[in-house]
Amino acid sequence: MTKAISLALIVGGVVLLYFGGEAYHSLSSDVSRVFTGSPSNKAIYLIAGGVVATLAGLIGMATSSGKR
Repeated sequence: MTKAISLALIVGGVVLLYFGGEAYHSLSSDVSRVFTGSPSNKAIYLIAGGVVATLAGLIGMATSSGKR
């Protein structure tokens, strides 16, 4: 069961990273970078969430593989 959850976290994290990259290169993020010097909050949140979910999934896969 934990392998399924870990795999779902990895897949979800990769999807979030994809959408975060799309948001990072969007027009609204470009406008935000012109005025503030940083990308939009949406892009940052999607990328950070993707990294956290992917790492949690990878850690879950690494720890659950040695139990059985």
